[in-house]
Amino acid sequence: MNPAVLIASVYVFALAAFLGYQVISRVPPLLHTPLMSATNAISGISLIGSLVLAGARGYPLFAHILGFVAVTTATINVVGGFGITDRMLRMFGSRKTAAKPSGTEAAK
Repeated sequence: MNPAVLIASVYVFALAAFLGYQVISRVPPLLHTPLMSATNAISGISLIGSLVLAGARGYPLFAHILGFVAVTTATINVVGGFGITDRMLRMFGSRKTAAKPSGTEAAK
């Protein structure tokens, strides 16, 4: 690999990690649910990309193994993220009233 490309790739990765940390750490708690939904969409995009890599022809076996690992982790991330988002949204939903006892239970 060309050293200039490697240095540029490491630079972009480090910058993205730093900016991502700064953005996420400054999000107020009220916006966590919409932000999590947006990250689920991004994880869905990475899932599509990893599916393409895992199923592509002409790449070495190591690339297919990495593609499989990426598919697995992206799937877990998407499913878990939607589960947590659903749970958080249920916390803000209307609460159901307590069920009234039926006629047979009231007679006992």
